[in-house]
Amino acid sequence: MAETKDVFGQEPHPVEDDFYEEPMRKRRKSDRDQRFRAFPSVEQSSLKEYEKLESRTRRVLSNTYQKLIQSVFLDDSVPNGVKYLINRLLALIEKPTSDPIYIGLFGSTGAGKSSLINAIIQQAMFLPVSGESICTSCIVQVSSGCCGQYEAKIHLLSDQEWREELKNLTKLLHRTEELGGEEADAWNGDEAAEEAARKLQMVYGNGAESKNYEELLKAKPKGKIPTCRVITLKAEEAEELSNKLDPYIRMQRRDWDGEAAEMHIWPLIKHVEVTLPKSDLIPEGVVLVDIPGTGDFNSKRDEMWKKTIDKCSVIWVISDVERVSGGRAHEDLLNESIKACQRGLCRDVALVVTKTDKLHLPEYLRERKAGNQAIQSQREAVLERNEMIKLQRTRILKEKLERKLPADFKVLEASDLVYTVSAQEYWQQALLTEEETEIPKLREDIRKSLLVKKKRTVTKYVTEAFGLLLLTDSFNSTQKLPRSKGNQGFHQTLKAVCLKNGVYASRTLARIDLNEALTQPIYDQIDPVFASIFRTGKPAGLALMPHLDAFKYSLQEKMMEIGIRSGWKYDSCKKNFLIQEISAILGGLEDHILRRKRRIYESLTASIQSDLKLCYEEAAQITGKKACERMKDVIRRGVDRQVAEGMFERAQERMQHQFQQLKAGIVEKVKGSIASMLALASSQGDGLYKELADVGSEYKEMAKLHRSLREAAENARLRKGMQEFLLRASPRKAGPRRTPL
Repeated sequence: MAETKDVFGQEPHPVEDDFYEEPMRKRRKSDRDQRFRAFPSVEQSSLKEYEKLESRTRRVLSNTYQKLIQSVFLDDSVPNGVKYLINRLLALIEKPTSDPIYIGLFGSTGAGKSSLINAIIQQAMFLPVSGESICTSCIVQVSSGCCGQYEAKIHLLSDQEWREELKNLTKLLHRTEELGGEEADAWNGDEAAEEAARKLQMVYGNGAESKNYEELLKAKPKGKIPTCRVITLKAEEAEELSNKLDPYIRMQRRDWDGEAAEMHIWPLIKHVEVTLPKSDLIPEGVVLVDIPGTGDFNSKRDEMWKKTIDKCSVIWVISDVERVSGGRAHEDLLNESIKACQRGLCRDVALVVTKTDKLHLPEYLRERKAGNQAIQSQREAVLERNEMIKLQRTRILKEKLERKLPADFKVLEASDLVYTVSAQEYWQQALLTEEETEIPKLREDIRKSLLVKKKRTVTKYVTEAFGLLLLTDSFNSTQKLPRSKGNQGFHQTLKAVCLKNGVYASRTLARIDLNEALTQPIYDQIDPVFASIFRTGKPAGLALMPHLDAFKYSLQEKMMEIGIRSGWKYDSCKKNFLIQEISAILGGLEDHILRRKRRIYESLTASIQSDLKLCYEEAAQITGKKACERMKDVIRRGVDRQVAEGMFERAQERMQHQFQQLKAGIVEKVKGSIASMLALASSQGDGLYKELADVGSEYKEMAKLHRSLREAAENARLRKGMQEFLLRASPRKAGPRRTPL
């Protein structure tokens, strides 16, 4: 039997595709303490208290779980109530600590994303920067870890993913043989075709752009492709890793030498993960993500591009000072970020204006319209312009957000929607102080986001654990209660669009999505309603989450009434358990709803794309003279035909079906969980299980931890008040001058 080889002539190897899953690592006490180095001492103390509470709570839950497992070992007749109890304990034990906070830096080519990340992590030339060409060619995420080394993992496309891209690239380039005269000249200047040729040349060498798909499948790549599809780089110093990493994440130009083996791998890279040693500036648990352009021609990378945006809880739209006042690219990025608030996890959007030190003073003074005070220096002009940009862009951005998002959306309450930064001045401080560059302000906002999330997560975790232990211990009580029952040129670009079912994504050009364009008028109408459905706050109209909250309180009251009638009046542990578990069950629905939210929102576009698939495929096959006009004609006729056959009505029905599925899923989850929970709460120790383990000691320790939680919250409030008082009382000192790496 013949050996199976991949397109690179190597044995197949399983590829880890999950961009976000991180293995949980056991940490020594000293390592845990180092996690908070980036925080001021007052906040460090608070975080350590919460970390300790979480760790001790897990230990108590683990001890309880082990006791219960031993008490039911080898018994086939375990009641459903005990099963529910054991499963809830296991779920809480295995529940991960706070997920990382992903902060997406979303901007066009040359906007300064990499320079900004370098300044935030205090490594001047760590990620490649350039003022003359594209630099970052793929998604790069940067975070700090608990190790002492600098490390980077370069994830490559799998064999199947590269075959898909190879097929599309050769289809795109194949049209050169069919074009002549002016059409060929137009094609030669097309960005999509140029990039396709550059990729093939980089992987297979000069002349690869003229070969067909079958020939390239047999060709041997110039660079060595690791079978595991992951390249790991390590270094003791930042500069050393930066030099190793540069060829992998910098977009290679035609005129580069190209002899280095790393450069030949560049087109195969899917994403890069960089981990820094323990940091005094960026806390562990924060991931800065450099998101280049508006997508990617490769389907896998483009899907990752969209998932990355939706994974971010904070998005910074990066725009340099010379482009912030207009341009389609800037507006596209803002619109995409607002969509992330609609369909993903994003709750905070901010505009970060970069390169604010760039100012031609004579021109500025000539065009200056505001301000009575005379400008005496470049510094005064920069500061005045920064203030004007903040006022103008904050007003514009807030109006845009208010049109698209519900009134109680968190980002509308943000005190800062616009930042004016200068990475160059952060290092040089020729015009501005360190504080005036606003790099420290961005770091402070990062820390605040992580601090708030940590406190909220631990508080919820300890409270849930306490309610569960309270009920578990109660089953050993002697009190008997009654039972109750529980329930190209343009034509080349168009060719690329058709090859990808109506979507063309490039890191350098504006994203093209014909399906989205067709549905945009519908989205313009439904966006306010959609936002209202998933809004938070007081119950109003169609809002889903507030109604679930109202249902939760109503259900808790009903359970208390049933409990009183059933003789639970004096059984406080069962009452507390019911309240706590109802909160946990309905609170767990939030993740389910958020996952379905994106699918529902995108169902319109997905429906249109599905209905037009044959039309796109037909257009993609067209070659020869006047191919562009014939392709456009096929698409027009296909759209007209589908509209006549009810394309938009089907899209509406599919979205309604998605909502019905969400509704059914909510009902099913609530019914099943509450029925099991009631079966447990309605049971008494003997009836529940004769040999149920004694967890009295674990309950007492959990009660002590619950009291500590309240004390920690009170101490944190006192420390914060003292810190604010000291800050107001002490004059701010200028920081030391920074020097580049």
